[in-house]
Amino acid sequence: MKTCNPANERIKRAYYAYLKEAKRNSEQTVDAAAKALSRFETYTKFKDFRAFRIEQAVGFKAHLAQQLNGRTKEPLSKATMFQTLAALRAFFFWLAGLPGFRSRISYSDADYFNLSAKETAIARADRDVGGPTLEQVRHVLSVMPNRTDIEKRNRALIAFTILTGARDNAVASFRLKHIDLTDGKVVQDARDVRTKASKTFTTYFFPVGDDIRQIVEDWVQFLRRDRFWGPDDPLFPATKVVVGAKQHFEAVGLDRKGWSNAAPIRAIFKDAFGPAGLPYFNPHSFRNTLARLGQSICRSPEEMKAWSQNMGHEKVLTTLLAYGQVETPRQQEIMQKLWEPKVGPADPMEALARRVAELVRSEPGAR
Repeated sequence: MKTCNPANERIKRAYYAYLKEAKRNSEQTVDAAAKALSRFETYTKFKDFRAFRIEQAVGFKAHLAQQLNGRTKEPLSKATMFQTLAALRAFFFWLAGLPGFRSRISYSDADYFNLSAKETAIARADRDVGGPTLEQVRHVLSVMPNRTDIEKRNRALIAFTILTGARDNAVASFRLKHIDLTDGKVVQDARDVRTKASKTFTTYFFPVGDDIRQIVEDWVQFLRRDRFWGPDDPLFPATKVVVGAKQHFEAVGLDRKGWSNAAPIRAIFKDAFGPAGLPYFNPHSFRNTLARLGQSICRSPEEMKAWSQNMGHEKVLTTLLAYGQVETPRQQEIMQKLWEPKVGPADPMEALARRVAELVRSEPGAR
């Protein structure tokens, strides 16, 4: 059975280089494109891209609609289908401009990798953005074990994520030199830290509680004083794995190197929330938690702007649109309260609301 096409492999290699070097896309975006192309080639039995016909795109859409999610065994979501087809559309649009393909593929052929207008609306619809409450995070931290070096690291990792709101890939690449306990800040320096869009900025610790901050400070002091680690050592080192006496791989402590990606961090989060009797919240969901916290405690436009910058956003509107959605239960509470007649002095938050509305109007295209 044919499992690859050498000519296609050469073209794909050039495309991945284009995405990475010319379009400056992340590794995750390149991986998503590779996965979409793999699905398409498997469907066409690895026919040469030069033999592309629009009937292949139409047939592949029908084929994709019948596929099941490998984990849930449910049909693929509209969002997954939309992302897969969008990746293929971008590839064939790029392909249509290459010598040797211009006479075989037109730019409009790429448009056949699409969903119906109704399916696209479903795929792109906003959903309630979940995130744990601070009380839930604090509960998770309270039940996490804290005896071994690995357990201390895992607990500090979750505390650090809510304290700084840093993205998981950035957390995986921080070094001790990036954290300043005196000023209560972490410098997300894109020269060393894998930040989104290679942006450099400073994050001051969010006001999530002295107990959470203390967990992080204890961890940093443990590395510096007890383990004698220096500025260039990782803030969250990888697990050291060796072959044990029974010829099995065993975790024996901390390695003196960091993680190459964020997968181990997501695994730590998953292992932490289950024993606490809570549903799994991924690291990125903590940014939703912080955005909601900012909405509840910021009392001026300046405070909201500072909060937004602390999350690495250049514009307040990004924070409000990407992370500041009002969850459905809170939406219900607000709408019901609005039926009540207003009495007493004006709410000071109304001034902030008016100012935020002005910012929205003055910051078009914040995303």
